[in-house]
Amino acid sequence: MREKKEINIQIGNAVRMARERAGLTQEQFGELVSLGTKNVSDIERGVAGITVSTLKRICEKLSISSDSILFADSEKNNVQMLTERLERLTPGQYAAVETFMNQVFELFASLQDL
Repeated sequence: MREKKEINIQIGNAVRMARERAGLTQEQFGELVSLGTKNVSDIERGVAGITVSTLKRICEKLSISSDSILFADSEKNNVQMLTERLERLTPGQYAAVETFMNQVFELFASLQDL
């Protein structure tokens, strides 16, 4: 059995949390970032480290900052994390999210009137 390094455990936990926040299974995540399910499991458990190119793919595909993986700043609130992800969207993707969110806010406002 390979010995786990503390840095790999910390990064693995951050990768797992990012994957779960994105609502992905290990298999879906692996397909998204070109890794096998076993590789994803090894990374998340801290058994294996990740390369810079893998880190880049993860961040690009999940629209997150590498800081959120490398430094796992647990003191950031969800709004800050969401803002970071929104900043990485293309203009078209951002417009779609903005339209969706405006509809959600309108729905909530109409429910308050009931």
